[in-house]
Amino acid sequence: MYKVIIVDDEPIIVEGLQKGIEWEKWNCEIVGTGSSGMEGLELVKKLEPDILISDISMANMDGLAMVAAIKSEHPNVEVCLLTGFRNFEYAQQAIKLGVTRFLLKPSKIDELEEAIDAMIKNLQSKGKTGESNLDNIWDCQNSDEKYLYNTFIKERLNQHDDDSKIRFNDANSYIIKKAIIYMYNNYVQKLSLLDVADHCYISSWHLSKLLNQYTGKGFFEIVNRIRIDKAKELLKGSTAKIQEISDMVGFQDVTHFSRIFKNYEGISPKDYRNSK
Repeated sequence: MYKVIIVDDEPIIVEGLQKGIEWEKWNCEIVGTGSSGMEGLELVKKLEPDILISDISMANMDGLAMVAAIKSEHPNVEVCLLTGFRNFEYAQQAIKLGVTRFLLKPSKIDELEEAIDAMIKNLQSKGKTGESNLDNIWDCQNSDEKYLYNTFIKERLNQHDDDSKIRFNDANSYIIKKAIIYMYNNYVQKLSLLDVADHCYISSWHLSKLLNQYTGKGFFEIVNRIRIDKAKELLKGSTAKIQEISDMVGFQDVTHFSRIFKNYEGISPKDYRNSK
C-alpha cells in the first residue's frame, strides 16, 4: 500500500482528511500525522511516505522551504499542498518545486480525490525528474543576487559532463539559492555548514553534496570568496586598517585573513590596497 502523511496545524482538517476519504480505495494507508512543518519533516525522514498532504502556512516554517527540503532529499514523494489563501505566484513556485497539487481550503472531496489520483499515477510512472532553469530562479535585477549567481552558479551551468550540460532540479536549486543567500547575509558571523543546513531544513551532509554539485565549491570556499570580495570593496573604498577590515568581514585573526586573501587574489591585502 502507498504510505500517506498528513500535516496541518488544524486538528479538524487532519481528522477530516483521515475520515472523509476512502483511502483503501486508493490502496493507501495513513502512517502518520503532524501539526507543524518541522514535525512533518521529521515524519517524512522517519516514515519515508509515498504521499504528503500538508498545509503550506504553519507557524515557524517557510512552506516552500519545507517542500524544497523534502523534494531534495526525497524526490519521489508526491506532495499536495493546502492553503487558506489565494496566491497565484506562491502556487506557481510550489508547482515548480515539484508539488503535484495546490488546493484552496476548504477543499472539496472531488478535488482531493483528483489530487490523490494524480499522485498515484505519478508514483506508478516513476523516473521522471524535472529540470530547472536557474536563470529564472535567481533575480539578476537584484545586485546582490546577480553577484551571487555570477560568482557561484553561472560558470557551473556552462560546464559540460559527457558533452551534455549538468542538469539540476528545482527543489535542489531552491535550496542552493536559500543556502548561498544565507551565507551572504551572515558572512560576518562565525558560520558553520550545520548552521546553513539547519536554515534549509536538510542535513549538513546533503547540503555539502549539493554545494559541490551546483557550484563546484565547498562551504568554506563559498564563505571565504564572499568575505574576500567584501574585503576588496573595503580596501578600495575605506581608510579602515587591515586589522579592522579583517574583523569586519568575519575573520577572527588578521594573519589568517591575509593568508586567505593572498590565496584568492595572489597578493596581500596591503599590496591590493596600494595597487588601487
